[in-house]
Amino acid sequence: MSYADLLSDAEARMRKAVDVLRGELRSMRTGRAHPGLIEGIRVDYYGTPTPLSQMATISAPEHDQLVVKPFDATAMGEIEKAILKSDIGISPSNDGKIIRLKVPPLSEERRKQLVSRAKEVAEESRVSVRNVRRDANKHGDQLQKDGDISEDESRTLKEKIQELTKKSEGMVDDELKSKTSELMEI
Repeated sequence: MSYADLLSDAEARMRKAVDVLRGELRSMRTGRAHPGLIEGIRVDYYGTPTPLSQMATISAPEHDQLVVKPFDATAMGEIEKAILKSDIGISPSNDGKIIRLKVPPLSEERRKQLVSRAKEVAEESRVSVRNVRRDANKHGDQLQKDGDISEDESRTLKEKIQELTKKSEGMVDDELKSKTSELMEI
């Protein structure tokens, strides 16, 4: 692995850690309805667990309501079962053509629990970013040891890896701050 490959690999892996965080935070329920809340729910569709987003159109016509319109009306019962089994805590209402989900407002205690969970997820992302930094630094040391790069290049590489780490951790902090304020607004 070359100097440039090492840097681009580290950047891609750090970006992936931040993307995973965004996905986790998007699926956390706030007081507002948004399709990301349920689009990842897996529905047993002819024996295959399929994401709800691939089986139906999901929209939020009002701030406290989600509407699920299945592409295949025969899957309505399975979609309803999957929503009930998920841990979002919302009961579906089925009128035969669409499924409506009324998103209740969150209690103060539940908001605090979600903020706590968001902080845990953010810390897991920070740990992932730091693990990428550790691995990249280890590879950089190996490149220097093998004679592929000089000591100065090794030092520069470590500085660039540290810059990537700080940038990624900053992105994690921004995502957490945004989600925390979203969860705590009434």
